[in-house]
Amino acid sequence: MSGLDFTAIPVFEGLSGDEIAKVREIFREETRPLGSIVVAEGQTGDEMFILVRGRVQISKAMLMAGMSVPLLSMESPRKVLATLDAECFPVFGEVALIDSDLRSATVVALSDCLFLVTGRAAFFGLAQREPALGVKLLLTIGRRMAATIRRTNAEVVKLTTALALSLRKSIA
Repeated sequence: MSGLDFTAIPVFEGLSGDEIAKVREIFREETRPLGSIVVAEGQTGDEMFILVRGRVQISKAMLMAGMSVPLLSMESPRKVLATLDAECFPVFGEVALIDSDLRSATVVALSDCLFLVTGRAAFFGLAQREPALGVKLLLTIGRRMAATIRRTNAEVVKLTTALALSLRKSIA
């Protein structure tokens, strides 16, 4: 693996040099060219990605599969949730790493990208061999997921309020 400084990656913050060496063993580098789909919404997955070079866009379908809304004309049925660059080493796919469920969004490379990638078996293998390190990593991932849930909850409140106000105006 390249000479990438794992201590600069926030998800590994607070780990000792020995712990970083053990974490480094479970990650591999993976490149993706401009325009490639890194993860696809609705597909199963069990890998977590850390963007270390490039830019990606995260989007989500605005309608559920098979749903049609005839009155809603939209240029694209997808909502861009975020555009991320490697500057802060963003992490995505951590939910799939934990529960191996369907991907909740699509991630597309906006440039040639380099990722650090680990899968469920490698991650939990490390956690079993090194329980204290596993707890540190799971706490970090858990905090990230909790922050995402809080942000999502706030957005749901805003959206339901906007919908209620819109419906109220259309009835009046």
